[in-house]
Amino acid sequence: MFGDVRRMPSDYEVVTHQQNWTLRQNRHAAFEQNPSSPANLWFLTYRERSPLQASDWDAFRDPDELTYRAYVTAQSEAEATLQGALLTHAEAGTDATLSDAAVALLATVFTPSRFLCHGMQQVQAYIGYMAPSSYITNAAGFATADLLRRVTAIAYRTRELQINRPESGIGTAERARWQDDPDWQPARKAIEYALISYDWGEAFTALNLVLGPTLDDVLLTQLGRSARAGGDDLTWLLTNYLAADSRRRDKWSRALADMVVAQRPESRDPLRKWIDRWSVRADEAAHALGRRLGSAEDVVAHARAARQRHLAGLLDPADAATA
Repeated sequence: MFGDVRRMPSDYEVVTHQQNWTLRQNRHAAFEQNPSSPANLWFLTYRERSPLQASDWDAFRDPDELTYRAYVTAQSEAEATLQGALLTHAEAGTDATLSDAAVALLATVFTPSRFLCHGMQQVQAYIGYMAPSSYITNAAGFATADLLRRVTAIAYRTRELQINRPESGIGTAERARWQDDPDWQPARKAIEYALISYDWGEAFTALNLVLGPTLDDVLLTQLGRSARAGGDDLTWLLTNYLAADSRRRDKWSRALADMVVAQRPESRDPLRKWIDRWSVRADEAAHALGRRLGSAEDVVAHARAARQRHLAGLLDPADAATA
């Protein structure tokens, strides 16, 4: 499968290389069906004929070289740390000491975010399923698991707050906020459009290059800082722990984008089109949520800067020197 290689493949490569059976050699279509079946036409349209193309997708490597064993070991340790923080604060009864303003911030921004994160999880899973290399599929699969962990942590914390602060409406009002609160509607619109971005390259660009870096800056970095300033150290800790997963996603996503433009510089054209389109939606979402965190203009500027750092030099190499 590796061909005439001059070195021993690593353990990571051995368990990852060409493991996606819809990309098997000498295939006529993704699935062993009529090439004109709906499933095969879907992959033909949204993967093989995507505007985003590379010369050799299997040249991509996850910078962290994660295997299932390495991922489970690392996340077991990370989850033990997160659960330890939850247990320590529960034993200390810190929920009872939170100010009304701190609880309101959790009720309006933190606990409803599980709906957005679940949407992000679905898009990430689609990216992995449609990806043109098992190296990408595996990285996206681990990122999908990260988002499941994040949804679970938010849900756990929601139930704790529902028990300890029943007057807040936490645990019962999140769906209504997600569906009706004006400050959540731009984020909801963005993720729902991402869910119907069937081209795998656009879905990858939308979530991993634009929406993820932008909204994680709002809902992890800036929310954590606001919570800590309001006396809520636990939320600051949780958002910091979960941000490590986002940084790992950003790391491999940028490595993949860099590989694509290095192999085919013309790939900058679809990337530029998609980044421009999704940046508008990301900024609208950040601005609306920013109203809950203080100055909407400051929040969106901070989130936009985080996205620009993530993308620096991708579309114009000269930009990397000023990032």
